[in-house]
Amino acid sequence: MPGVFLLMLIGAAAGVFATRLMRMQTDLPTAMLIGVLGALVGGMGFRFLASSASWVGAFVLALIGSLLLLWLWQTYQGRR
Repeated sequence: MPGVFLLMLIGAAAGVFATRLMRMQTDLPTAMLIGVLGALVGGMGFRFLASSASWVGAFVLALIGSLLLLWLWQTYQGRR
């Protein structure tokens, strides 16, 4: 169970970082939520790449997942 909370914390940090990388203007809770969801996407989607993931590996995967979610969000928002 501590691994889930650590993944959420790492995901929240990755979400804040990802929103800044993509120059999106979001509030902190939204950025953290995107990061947590991105950590889930990155953790589940790329689990086979990191069999012995450290916190750095988890952060990178969470960042990739967050960037993917942000890209999808911007693409969907642009079509409206």
